[in-house]
Amino acid sequence: MGEALSTKLPVRQNSPSPKSGWDSTEHAFHVPLDILEEIFLNLPAHLVVCVCRLVCHHWKDVADNESLWRQRCRREGYNLRESSKVPSDWRFFYFMCKKRRNLIKNPRGEDELQGWTIVRNGGDGWRVEKPMALHPNTQVQTNFVTSFRTCTKSQLIDLVKEGYSQAFMDEVQPHIKVSDWYAPRCNCKYNMSVKLLHSNNRVIQEFTPETIHLLEQENHRWKQMIHVFKDYGPGVRYVYFEHGGRDSVFWAGWYGIRLTETSIELCPALDKQNYESNSG
Repeated sequence: MGEALSTKLPVRQNSPSPKSGWDSTEHAFHVPLDILEEIFLNLPAHLVVCVCRLVCHHWKDVADNESLWRQRCRREGYNLRESSKVPSDWRFFYFMCKKRRNLIKNPRGEDELQGWTIVRNGGDGWRVEKPMALHPNTQVQTNFVTSFRTCTKSQLIDLVKEGYSQAFMDEVQPHIKVSDWYAPRCNCKYNMSVKLLHSNNRVIQEFTPETIHLLEQENHRWKQMIHVFKDYGPGVRYVYFEHGGRDSVFWAGWYGIRLTETSIELCPALDKQNYESNSG
């Protein structure tokens, strides 16, 4: 098949005519659609978009065909969560699944407080330190810690700026998974709030659990708070995240809640992992 394809590639014309050059006619690149699609399915996706679709109109039509990207999603396990929420652009859906990532900046405090907006900085304020207890993710080597008065910090995620189009958000309504790890140093309080916002800052959905009170005896292990937003409807353009707390003994220094490994992910495809809201 590779030999047959090579005979269809453009050839340099030897005519002395000033119009000589690469023969880019449709006939020079004609390969049956089903064969060309199968070839594209076995190439890296970025090559199909950045190289193959630029060769000629025939290849571009195949590279842009919805069936190619729908089939690619199926082969790589990116299945729709609900048959009623079908993307109008399967290529965009594919790459949003492929590029799934944490949208929180500086989630562990490795860059001190960069990326965060300090809402309240009570007591001796926020601080970044080494974990007292080993985190389940051994790559976590830093955490934020609060003081004897309330400390809270936030991030506002602009979904369009992060690459998620308005059409994609409204059609697919990908699950939005929020995760936050926390642990006490002494008796302390932990708070967390997440809001899905419209472009006019109207709250579409909100998750604000009750304050969690922790005892010093629990400082040897980390707990995880998870929440997944589903079926929130059209219009979500921002995600607002805020968390923090304080110690309950009013000791000078940093004896309040410890926080790290915060994450917010958009999950367009059916996730093999069954996640539900929990606080530990």
